[in-house]
Amino acid sequence: MRMTKKTASDGGFTVVVLAAAFFLNLLLDRWFETIALVPMIFVLGVFLISLKTQHLFWGIFGSFVSVLLVNYAFTYPYFGIDLVSPECIVSALVMLVVAVMTGTLTMQIRKTLQMKAEIEKESMRANLLRAVSHDLRTPLTTVYGSCSAIIDNFDSLDKAEQIKLLRGIQQDAQWLIRMVENLLSVTRIDAEGVQLKKTPTVLEEFIDTVLLKFKKRCPGTAVIADIPDTFVSIPMDAVLMEQVLMNLLENAVYHARGMTELRLCVTLKGSRAWFSVSDNGCGIEESILPHLFTGCLDRHTETSDSCRSNMGIGLSVCAAIVRAHGSTITAANQKTGGAVFRFSLETEAEDEA
Repeated sequence: MRMTKKTASDGGFTVVVLAAAFFLNLLLDRWFETIALVPMIFVLGVFLISLKTQHLFWGIFGSFVSVLLVNYAFTYPYFGIDLVSPECIVSALVMLVVAVMTGTLTMQIRKTLQMKAEIEKESMRANLLRAVSHDLRTPLTTVYGSCSAIIDNFDSLDKAEQIKLLRGIQQDAQWLIRMVENLLSVTRIDAEGVQLKKTPTVLEEFIDTVLLKFKKRCPGTAVIADIPDTFVSIPMDAVLMEQVLMNLLENAVYHARGMTELRLCVTLKGSRAWFSVSDNGCGIEESILPHLFTGCLDRHTETSDSCRSNMGIGLSVCAAIVRAHGSTITAANQKTGGAVFRFSLETEAEDEA
């Protein structure tokens, strides 16, 4: 299906370029009464066709059609075809050489870029697998150890000790669930041909939903929310964007040592809504700021002091989701202390809302 659409698109582009070259030559012939530029314009058209289309066929096809058009409308005898004239043969050879050379070079460049993209993708997969294998080991080991302790010492453990171990198992299980959610989101975003289902979402309701879910997961941490009083509608995939804000808020809880204040703010600037999640904790080391959203933070530079380390997988998921919405996410340290994460989304026009 995709190949058929691409073929139709290339064919349409070829027809449009050839038609444009033909009518441009007619106009030049009428205005300046000269046909000296005709071959050059058609050569330029063949070059553009070979450069922009996927296959070499369209460039060769365009060169033959160009020769026929030049021979038919711009070479004496007019409105007749004489394919054996020297001018026609030379024009065909020149256009054919241009088409083949341009098409070949373009295909080589595309293959090189495709190989580079595949190498980068494989590198990201390898980093993700290393991160997952390391990050899953700690909570799974804790869960196994706690379960073994309860089973082996069930009669000797009092109720308080059992509840403490079970609560640790619950927390690790919740962390594992969030890790799986992030991995599933990465798979969904990176899958070829997946289109986000953006629906108009009321900002106030969206933020209320995020805060409610965050309160259930982190009941001991309050969030100061600051959003516009006006009605704001934003086209988005609400489920994925909820995950972005949840990851950023939970990231502050687990990694911002010394944090006493956590803020979620939304401001309107022009046609965009700017989201920011900030804290007054320990901030982020300057050396790892450029690598926060890659999913492969070095172990010796991790920001977390928790037994659970995620190597930035949650932040890389945030970057992928925001990028799929046509924006970028940034991180910086605040002058007053702590870190702030920002991204923006296009709002819906008032008449559309």
